[in-house]
Amino acid sequence: MGNLTISEVSEKFGIPQDTLRYYERIGLIPRVNRNESGVRDYTEDDCNWVEFIKCMRGAGLSIRVLKKYVSLFQQGDSTIEARKGILMEQRRCLAERINEMRKTLDRLDYKIEMYENVLMAEKGLIRSK
Repeated sequence: MGNLTISEVSEKFGIPQDTLRYYERIGLIPRVNRNESGVRDYTEDDCNWVEFIKCMRGAGLSIRVLKKYVSLFQQGDSTIEARKGILMEQRRCLAERINEMRKTLDRLDYKIEMYENVLMAEKGLIRSK
């Protein structure tokens, strides 16, 4: 993959250009090099960061947590244990949210089934109990 412009990265990942600029400004993604014309020139590594941040934000990680993670990453291998700890804690939180969402999904399915039964009974397709 060759280098990409900000508009190409925006389209590829479905992230507005303003958001990409913001992520760069606050340090969520490393500073992107610019070409001779001053246009951002995203490398494959830059795109990997964008993809990682998009995935983590989609999973619910806060900007604060991600900034801490990126800062530790930039400090090098001496921070591997701390980075792993952040990811393990965020995984635990995500697993809890998934369990809550499963419960909500089950409740929605139950309510939908109840309404379907009522509607079918009203149409005389089944006997109400």
